[in-house]
Amino acid sequence: MSSSSEGDTKKKGGESLRTDSGLPVRRLYRPEDAEVDPQRDLGEPGAFPFTRGVYPDMYRGRPWTMRQYAGFGTAEETNQRYHYLLERGQTGLSVAFDLPTQMGYDSDHPMAAGEVGRAGVAIDSLQDMRTLFHGIDLGKVSTSMTINSTAAILLALYIAVAEENGIPRKTLAGTIQNDILKEYIARGTYIYPVDPSLRLISDILAFCAQEVPRWNTISISGYHIREAGATAPQEVAFTFANGLEYVKRAVEAGIEVEEFAPRLSFFFAAHNDFFEEVAKFRAARRLWARLMRARYDASERACRLRFHTQTGGSTLTAQQPLNNVVRVTTQALSAVLGGTQSLHTNGYDEALTLPTEEAARIALRTQQILANESGAARTVDPLAGSYFVEALTNRIEEEARGYLTEIDERGGAAGAITYMQEEIHRAAYRFQKEVEGGERVVVGVNRFQEDEPPYRADETDYSGLEAVQSGKVGKLRQTRDGVRVEAALAALAEGARGTENLMPRILEAVKAMATLGEISDTLRGVWGTYSPIG
Repeated sequence: MSSSSEGDTKKKGGESLRTDSGLPVRRLYRPEDAEVDPQRDLGEPGAFPFTRGVYPDMYRGRPWTMRQYAGFGTAEETNQRYHYLLERGQTGLSVAFDLPTQMGYDSDHPMAAGEVGRAGVAIDSLQDMRTLFHGIDLGKVSTSMTINSTAAILLALYIAVAEENGIPRKTLAGTIQNDILKEYIARGTYIYPVDPSLRLISDILAFCAQEVPRWNTISISGYHIREAGATAPQEVAFTFANGLEYVKRAVEAGIEVEEFAPRLSFFFAAHNDFFEEVAKFRAARRLWARLMRARYDASERACRLRFHTQTGGSTLTAQQPLNNVVRVTTQALSAVLGGTQSLHTNGYDEALTLPTEEAARIALRTQQILANESGAARTVDPLAGSYFVEALTNRIEEEARGYLTEIDERGGAAGAITYMQEEIHRAAYRFQKEVEGGERVVVGVNRFQEDEPPYRADETDYSGLEAVQSGKVGKLRQTRDGVRVEAALAALAEGARGTENLMPRILEAVKAMATLGEISDTLRGVWGTYSPIG
């Protein structure tokens, strides 16, 4: 920080003005505050270090992919919503799965009781996956699936459905999140211990590099880290620590960096501090490129950081929910000006219920207005050269590097899970204290409150839905070829005890009509489960 501007961080009364992440903000930014070398730090869009964007023309050629995250109870309901959104101009699908599906339990398992279909769609078998994508050409649409512990199974189900409809796996485009380290750190939907989970990820990377080359095999997620309470620099640092761990494990498994790294993708949150978020996206691109070049001498193609963005679910308020339309718009614009490759905008009512059709339509129209009416897509990296944005970009990269150094000293992400958890908890606690103390204004919550009529509650009959879905699973078990299922599961267990790539055996199991829970239980039987204690 230059001495000439040191006092500019103070406002009247002596306290500091700071970003949402706690970075000091000066009254005025001058050229000397940015400290940017045009060649080293900026370059051209589409060229290393990609600060200004990963493609030369960015949105001038075509806009970002517009996705709406959707999953509602049954595959039938969700399929209807997908058709609704595609008919209104959505350009990619994004699947939300219910908690039992994420945790590897069938809908009739005792552990699934009370959770079937509540947080997303219930997928138990190939039968459900067929229904989910009925009438949708998987050769023409890109599909993103937010799934981690059971990612290999859901990908196998997707491939099987496509091939049943005559669509070769080599033509499929989409993404599985497949980011298990983030689950240990921030979210909790893990199943197996760390090492076999990472082995499964390496298997997916290797399989897709050969068999599904257009598929993004992992979406390394800062989103859930941020939603858990992390700051913007922590989101970047902890996401990249996980990404570097995956790269290291893949290399150790004998996969060449140039073979899989170009298909890595990332997933970030867009929160309320507009300029900080724009700077975060720019800093993230530059930092990832520099890390991959320094550690693996990666090519430009393998250094390119491509990412999806979702507006901040934790920023939505149940009070005065229509205010969330403004929050989502601001966040979405920061992602666009920051150079995202795809974007999901939350429904204004998601703090209260699954998004209604009206809320989903407004969220999609928000993106379409930004793309077609705001002018934000007409030029590349329009905020470049802003002294404030460039200074913030530098500061976020610097802060993130500091966290990465600490994580490296602890042996990398797999050895620093507790450290990252503690840092997130501290940041979340600070944030909540500031809200409760009135230091951080949340409109409609701790300032500008109003008496409001009760919001219409979700009236879905989840008990009935669970009974129907459980009945489907029971009927499937009675009508399928049980001998073929048992043979496929036995082969999978044998493979899990060895070192071979498990994706072909998982694919055979789903085609034999083994359920997601049965496949997960087979792996649990060999690997055990992860316990955060001891």
